[in-house]
Amino acid sequence: MLALMLLAVTFHTDFEGASLGKIEKVSETHFRCAVKGEADQDGRNRQANWYYFRIDGAAGRNLTIDLVDLVGEYNYRAGTHAVTRHTRPVYSYDAAVWKHFDKAEWDDGSITLRLQFTPEKNRMFIAHLPPYSNQELESLLKSFHGHPHLKKTTVGKTVGGRDMLLLTVTNPEVPDQQKKVVWLMARQHSWEAGTSWVAEGALRFLLSSDTQAIRIRNDFVFKIFPLADPDGVARGGVRFNANGYDLNRNWDTVDPRRMPEIAAQRKAILDWVDSGRRIDFFLTLHNTESEDYVAGPLSAGGPGVLGLAERFSKLLNETTAFYSPKGPRDSGQTTTPAMKGRMMVTQALFHERQIPAFLMELMVEHSPKLLRLPTIEDRREFGTALVRIISTVVAAR
Repeated sequence: MLALMLLAVTFHTDFEGASLGKIEKVSETHFRCAVKGEADQDGRNRQANWYYFRIDGAAGRNLTIDLVDLVGEYNYRAGTHAVTRHTRPVYSYDAAVWKHFDKAEWDDGSITLRLQFTPEKNRMFIAHLPPYSNQELESLLKSFHGHPHLKKTTVGKTVGGRDMLLLTVTNPEVPDQQKKVVWLMARQHSWEAGTSWVAEGALRFLLSSDTQAIRIRNDFVFKIFPLADPDGVARGGVRFNANGYDLNRNWDTVDPRRMPEIAAQRKAILDWVDSGRRIDFFLTLHNTESEDYVAGPLSAGGPGVLGLAERFSKLLNETTAFYSPKGPRDSGQTTTPAMKGRMMVTQALFHERQIPAFLMELMVEHSPKLLRLPTIEDRREFGTALVRIISTVVAAR
């Protein structure tokens, strides 16, 4: 009689976007997995916001995985951690369909998130959020190849030599002179995959045959940076480029060698304005743990910018799952006063050209309106609603 030999459980990160630190084997079915994290160019601001890995040989086993080494530093504030008792991981058997784990155990003392589960298949993927890769974006754009209302341009290269894409959506048969102009930016921080799903939803709607989308293409120019940090997305990064620079904190610094991503995007935006063309609304999309909110130069921008932000936030709250009962926030002049190299994109654009530029944070924890954790489809639907709301608010200016 032959004994049944069980495969050893193995961990893998040999694919795009994967990231995991040191793995400690406690037993054949219990593993302590450090979240790798990432620090900036000075070895500061380490954040363990992203993990994404595959387990093989796991079918039918009662596994325990402890996610550890979660404590880091945010914006020079030590002791912070983005993985919390409320950030429940997702899993998939094909890296396409993602579900949240039914439960996860949190230990405040050791700052550990524990997963206990029994995989149905031998291969299983686990991630902080449903991932969105460069390949995903490439497939999306291929599906719209030849669309008469979509133009794709490359505005520069990343540290790793990847293209910095800028998409333009409008009806080219209608002159641009009287059109309103909206710029959107997603994925400045590579861990914030939810923003890419929102951007995908926005793009799909804008290029659809929906009657409102047709009107928007006639009346608006949408300029979209769909993936602002393709290098970070590829390597499973957190919020810094390959040289360690935060891509939403150095917009008052022009350094094409160390920060080519910022330099390319900044030049594209400012060249647009300096050529005499308008920007009526700029929005950069972000994810955070437990809050939704819109922030912008409210005090510096005066009644016009404040009113725009208030109308935008009000419609989001009234018609979507967005939950920000206190309304928009003032982003101020710099994130860290008297420290050069810390301006966010919104602060720099308003400071240099008085562009009405806003930042949106979307929570990844339990949504007070959805009464559950947000899914990919929720993000896509929000992208559609976002375009409708922005066009409504901007048209009324």
